[in-house]
Amino acid sequence: MPTLNVTNSMPSLNLGETKRVKILATVGPATLSEEKIQQMIEAGVDGFRLNFSHGTHAEKNTAIKMIRIASAKRGKPVAIVQDLHGPKIALSKFDSRGLDLSEDSIWELKFAGNLDVANKIIPVEFDLTKTTQVGQPLYIDDGRIKSEITNINKKNKSISIRIINGGIVMPGKGLNLPETDFTGHIITEKDIKDVKFGADKGFDYVALSFVQSADDVRYFKNLLKELNSNSKVIAKIETKKAVDNLEEIILESDGAMVARGDLATEVGPESVPVLQRKIIGLCIQNHKFSIVATQMLASMTTSPEPTRAEVSDVATAVIIGTDCVMLSEETAIGAYPVEAIATMKKIILHTQKHNNVKAIFKSSPHQETISEAIASTVIGLANIVGAVAIVVETSTGLSAINVASHRPERTIIAVTSNPVTAQQMAIIYGVKSFVRPVEKMASTKLTNWLGRGGVLNPGDVVVTASGHYPGKVGGTDTIKVRVI
Repeated sequence: MPTLNVTNSMPSLNLGETKRVKILATVGPATLSEEKIQQMIEAGVDGFRLNFSHGTHAEKNTAIKMIRIASAKRGKPVAIVQDLHGPKIALSKFDSRGLDLSEDSIWELKFAGNLDVANKIIPVEFDLTKTTQVGQPLYIDDGRIKSEITNINKKNKSISIRIINGGIVMPGKGLNLPETDFTGHIITEKDIKDVKFGADKGFDYVALSFVQSADDVRYFKNLLKELNSNSKVIAKIETKKAVDNLEEIILESDGAMVARGDLATEVGPESVPVLQRKIIGLCIQNHKFSIVATQMLASMTTSPEPTRAEVSDVATAVIIGTDCVMLSEETAIGAYPVEAIATMKKIILHTQKHNNVKAIFKSSPHQETISEAIASTVIGLANIVGAVAIVVETSTGLSAINVASHRPERTIIAVTSNPVTAQQMAIIYGVKSFVRPVEKMASTKLTNWLGRGGVLNPGDVVVTASGHYPGKVGGTDTIKVRVI
C-alpha cells in the first residue's frame, strides 16, 4: 500500500490563510471513488473516517488504498480513523413496516428472538439482561419513544418494558439506556474482528464507541498493543457514564470525540453545548485533541447550502478551540459532499480571521514536563518576535501537540521522519506536517526549502524547537529564533 514519502513537492501554502481547525470527513457510498477522495482532499479534508457500523472489510480496504494513493499524489499527509461499531444497542432488522407501540402497553425485548406482534415480542441485538435493572429508563429511536424496564428474565434473555409515550418504531432503530452501566461490555466480537483487520491496515486512529470509563480505554489500548498496532485511541463521549468519568477518560485517551447524537439522548440536548465546551477545555488542558461531530452541516446532505444555525454551530466549535470538526452523512451519503467540505473550510477561515481562539488555561493537573515547558516558552517567544510560524521537530508528534494545545494564532510546521506521525498530526490544531529524514538541522533545512519555494519570504521570522539528538523521543531541548 502506498505510504507518504519524504516531502519533496512544494506545498501551495499561504501561512496567513491556513485553516487551523481541521476537517474530518466520512467516506461512504457517495464518496467511495478515487475522483471523489481526491476532490475532498483538495477541498480541505485533513482526515477520513471509515464507519465500521456499515459496509464490508473489502469496501474499507478499497477506501484505505484510495486515500493513501490520493494523499501521496497530493503530497499531503491525511489521517484515517477507524470508527468502531461498539455495543450499539438496537432493535433487530425484523420484517415489518413499523410497530405501533401504544402508551402504557407492555413489550418484551428478546435477544436473538423473532418478531411476534401478537405476544408483543421484539427482537434486539444485545442481551440486555446482563446489565439492566428494573426501573431504569429505556429510550427507542434517539429518545423519540420513552419506556421503563418492568421485568428482567435472564433465562429467556429478555426484558419487559412499559411504553411511557408511544409511537411507530421501525426495524433496526437504536436504544439508549442512560442509567445502565455497560463498563466491561463495550468491545464486541465484531469490534475485535474489525480491530484485527485494522491493525493490519495501519489506521492512524481508532475511535472507541460507547466508552464508559478509563478502564475501557486501558483495556482497548492493551488490545491494540497485543496486535502490534500503532493506532492512537479516540474516546467517543456519547454516554451518561462517560460524562460522569470524563476527566479520567480524557487523561487515558489520545483524544476525545464529542459524539453529539447519542450524547443528546443520554443527557438531554440542552446539556450538549455545555458539555462540548467542557470536553474541549479538558482536552486543551491535558494536551489531548478534540473532535466535534454529528449534524454539523446535516442539511447539506440534501441541500447545496447550509442553514444559518449550522454555520453558527461550526463557527462556535472553532471559537471554543476544538482541533477538528467532522462530517458524517454529509459526505457518506450526501448529494453535496465536496460542497459541504468547502463550506466548512470557508466558515473556519472566516471565523479564525475575525474571532481568534482565546483558550483559557487552568493550572496544570500534573507536574509540567520539560516538553510542556518548552512549548510554553516557544509560544511566548513567537509572540514577542512576531514569528510567522513555529517549527517543531518531532518523532512521535507530542512536541507539536504540546505547542498546539496553546492554540497559537500562527501555523505550526512539524518536521518528522515518521510518515505515521505526519498522518496522525494531520487532524491536530494548526499543524502542517512534513516528512524529512532523521538529520541534524532538519528544521533549518526545511525552512530553507520553504523559503526557496515562496512559502517563507526574506525577512520572515520563525521560532524552532528541536533536539540535539535527532529522532530521539522526548529529546526536544533547543529553541532558536531565525530570520529567513
